[in-house]
Amino acid sequence: MKHAGQDALDALEPLLGSLRALPGLKEKARGTFYVKSRAFLHFHEDPKGLFADIRGADGGDFERLDVTSEAGRAQLIALARQRLGA
Repeated sequence: MKHAGQDALDALEPLLGSLRALPGLKEKARGTFYVKSRAFLHFHEDPKGLFADIRGADGGDFERLDVTSEAGRAQLIALARQRLGA
């Protein structure tokens, strides 16, 4: 699964805008978010859809979420808020 390209990120722009508004997240490259100096969230695309990898609740491995649908995007925002303590 490849990292999301510009066209995929264009489709995710409303979601990216919501993520940019969360305190504690820094977008180092378009669609790649960090907390302090540690990678926290990034996106992938494949024929099955668009996916986000978000750092696990324990700070370990990434968890993959399908963000093709609005429901998946809402779930990602909720998880990001929870994991950031926002």
